[in-house]
Amino acid sequence: MNRIDRLHAILTHLQSKKKVTAQEMADRFNISLRTVYRDVKALDESGVPVIGEAGSGYTIMEGYRLPPVMFTQEEASALLLGAKLAEQFTDGSVKRHFHGALFKIKAVLRSPDKEYVESLTEHIEIVSRYTPDSDSPQQYLSLLQQAIVHKKLVQLHYRSNLKEEVTRRKVEPIGLLHYGSAWHLIGWCHLRNDYRDFRLSRMLGVVLEEIFFDPSAHPSIKEYIERIREGNDLREAIVLFDKQVVKYLQEQKYLNGFVSEEVCEDRVRMKFLVSNLPYFSRWLLMYSDGVRIDSPDELKTMALELAEKCSAHHRSY
Repeated sequence: MNRIDRLHAILTHLQSKKKVTAQEMADRFNISLRTVYRDVKALDESGVPVIGEAGSGYTIMEGYRLPPVMFTQEEASALLLGAKLAEQFTDGSVKRHFHGALFKIKAVLRSPDKEYVESLTEHIEIVSRYTPDSDSPQQYLSLLQQAIVHKKLVQLHYRSNLKEEVTRRKVEPIGLLHYGSAWHLIGWCHLRNDYRDFRLSRMLGVVLEEIFFDPSAHPSIKEYIERIREGNDLREAIVLFDKQVVKYLQEQKYLNGFVSEEVCEDRVRMKFLVSNLPYFSRWLLMYSDGVRIDSPDELKTMALELAEKCSAHHRSY
């Protein structure tokens, strides 16, 4: 990257964040700190209002904006893929904003790049087995994003999964997770006085309260995930799958806590960390005689009982 391109990239980077450290720019552009200082000085001398704070970082004076940014074909193509994925893995409240942003991006593309992106659009489709949160008529993802950023309490009208009961919950949201083909809100529930996982498709109503909460009282979403992974409630399970069955596991093994695997003669030995043994045993039942449980013994017992119940059920009619 020549210096002119790098100066433009540094200016774009400065405008993309509230504050940027010299070390961050050095790491991103693979240059020395001395080069960063020279480049920032050059921007300042050219009329760009760069404000430097000792020991803190650099920021651009509020109100200063670059003219429309020119995207490369590769960057525009990457954004197109993001839009296609957004159609499958977000709800309508986010899709509208994403497509609006994409139209603005296309507006600043050069004519050849516009033709390139339009042509590529016709040749890319994302096929999903599931429609995310298809059983929910409401669209709450955008509203929950606002609650998380502004640290505001939300009130949920929520239908539980097990008892099918409907409750009112006041929740301090700490983050959003996407797993099991659905979005989930993680937050501190005032009703249960503990952290809870709320699936968006089970939300019957969401109200953004004008009540702020202290985010320092909660872990970040990454810290929360690590706590769950390291939790004492996880059980190790060792399972052997016939080789002809393994190809059908695909992403399902990751959703069920897959950790590692070892190829044996005619089987693949897999290790899982499982939080719900009964659910895990039901998943294994899908592969009938193509799977063998090595440990724990409790899981073997569950699988045997489940198989006997299934057999008795089908013999009864």
